[in-house]
Amino acid sequence: MIRFNSPFRSPLFWRLLLWFCAVNLLALLLGGVLTRRFIEYSSAQDVDWPSIAQAATQAYETGGKDGFDAWARQQRREGVDVTLYEDGQPLRILRLPTSLREQLPGLLDAQRDVQLEPWPGYYLAVQQITGSDGTVRQMVATSSSRARVSPRTRQQIFLAVQLGLSLLFIAIAGWWVARGVARPVDVLRDATRRMAAGEFSARIGAPWSSQHDELGQLARDFNGMAERIETLIAHERGVLQDLSHELRSPLARLHLIMDLAQHSHSSGEAAGHFAHAEREIVRLDRMTGEMLALSRLEAGLPGMEREPVRLDALLSERLHAAELDAQAKHIELVRDNPAEIVVYGSAMLIDRALDNLISNAIKFAPTQSRIDARLSVDGDKAVLGIRDRGPGVPEEELGLMFRPFYRGSNASRAEGHGLGLAIVQRVVHAHGGDIQARNAEGGGLDVVMRLPLA
Repeated sequence: MIRFNSPFRSPLFWRLLLWFCAVNLLALLLGGVLTRRFIEYSSAQDVDWPSIAQAATQAYETGGKDGFDAWARQQRREGVDVTLYEDGQPLRILRLPTSLREQLPGLLDAQRDVQLEPWPGYYLAVQQITGSDGTVRQMVATSSSRARVSPRTRQQIFLAVQLGLSLLFIAIAGWWVARGVARPVDVLRDATRRMAAGEFSARIGAPWSSQHDELGQLARDFNGMAERIETLIAHERGVLQDLSHELRSPLARLHLIMDLAQHSHSSGEAAGHFAHAEREIVRLDRMTGEMLALSRLEAGLPGMEREPVRLDALLSERLHAAELDAQAKHIELVRDNPAEIVVYGSAMLIDRALDNLISNAIKFAPTQSRIDARLSVDGDKAVLGIRDRGPGVPEEELGLMFRPFYRGSNASRAEGHGLGLAIVQRVVHAHGGDIQARNAEGGGLDVVMRLPLA
């Protein structure tokens, strides 16, 4: 069953979200700054103080104080705050900073046109204007970049600038994120094509597999899969080559035996050849079965059922099953009497491993000797040892004993294919354990395997 993780746990989701938020925040900030600069620029270019003064006088003369107030409110909405002074008194109150309010009487007494910019983006104008009735009045007006245009126009400008910047930044960020996603996908696709073409050594490099997001995890999973496939392919090829090599000699002997049986001079002589051929066929069947078991173990035991296994009971059962072979060589099978020891795994595979260990010990044990089987607990591991009293193994060959088809210098003492201990090692490793072989004091080989307790 496929489990879908929450997107809030996805590094790629947070990466895209942060990019989106950063782009919109940047567009908002720059939109505000650029809108303000644009308004300041338009303020510096569009102010026509004499025209405003003429319009103010005309509004007052035609509509009186009420008409002037209505006109002044309209100008205020458009960004200019205006009043008229008549006989030294303002027709409406004009809000001014304290420093300018203190300077204004002197500017009015000078009775001349004045245009000031006390600080950047803020303007003050004093205009002398003569009405149609000959009365001289003075207009005082202010304008700033923050109120140069109407709120509606300012909002429209701001939205237009922000929209343009948002589209620009989203396009840039989208290109960057798409590039960051597409490049590892292209690398993965290229590696997949190479694997499909038979290049099983194809891997995704560190720059992509070291990323801490879903794409990096996918690259690491692909590398793990590719390594596993390459190992399995190499193993299967090796097994096929080894099996072909090992089957060549028995098949040649079988062919020779059948030829001799065909040219036998009597039925008794032919029966002997057929009996020999039957033994060779049994040997071939056993070798093929062991090779299939080894191949399955090398493949990682897919679908292996695990359950609690009484290792002490299983050891007793396999020793009892080996009694007949041991008695044929007058070998005594001796074991201790441990308490109940339970491991977790496949009883069938552990059974096969114990069979191979015991039969290997019986093969190399001399006649009228003994084989010791011991079982104990060491920490969180069950320790099982099988020791014979045979010739042992040269020290330089101990590390090679578990290789498939390896037969050491003592191989001539017993028949075999060199697969028994290899299968034992694969079974132990599949259960998370380990196995060692060493020459025991006083002679003989001691094979010890450790399996995790249940």
